[in-house]
Amino acid sequence: MPFSLDQVVPWGRSFDEYVRMFALTEVDLGRRILGCADGPAAFNAELTGRGGTITSCDPLYQFSAAEIEDRIDACFETVLEQTRANQDGFVWSDAIPTVEALGQVRRQAMQTFLKDFEAGKQQQRYVPAELPELPFPDGAFDLALCSHFLFLYPSLGRAFHVESVVNLLRVASEVRIFPLLQLDRQRSPFVEEVIGEVTSLGHVAEVVRVPYEFQKGADEMLVITDVPG
Repeated sequence: MPFSLDQVVPWGRSFDEYVRMFALTEVDLGRRILGCADGPAAFNAELTGRGGTITSCDPLYQFSAAEIEDRIDACFETVLEQTRANQDGFVWSDAIPTVEALGQVRRQAMQTFLKDFEAGKQQQRYVPAELPELPFPDGAFDLALCSHFLFLYPSLGRAFHVESVVNLLRVASEVRIFPLLQLDRQRSPFVEEVIGEVTSLGHVAEVVRVPYEFQKGADEMLVITDVPG
């Protein structure tokens, strides 16, 4: 089935959120990074502006900035209304104290992405691609990050999760996935399935707490490192 923009609810996160979601250090930010399923996040634009090396991939990137912006505008208030109706499921803090503040943070992040997108696409920093297949050579990256996609949707199934993570490990020597919860705030059963699969292949997998929690209980990432030696 062809990928359709009508299926997508674009919702971009900020550079600061990426740093905290993935517990990124200055050393991490200096590595060759792949952002997988990044959507309209600000991370690529801001890291590039800081001199970093990053490629983002998402099927969303087959569309133009204008088309993506139209879809953002069509979905924006609906997402905020859904958040408002489920406020108890989130951790409100000084960084994001209200639903309205959340809207401002998300809108600013997505505007940063939109301003950078067309130039970044020409520079091949935004690549239209989707898991489980990735159009990158083996070992192209030092670190692959996957935010709010894997583990979030149980309908994707075990095989999709395993194949996706194995492919991420093909192109990067370290993979970090956040969060480990499904949309219903239950831990995904595929976390243990993926850990079992990658450890059987000789990789090292560890659940690590991170300094970020917006969805209640979503404060851990899965870190998988390449086969030692």
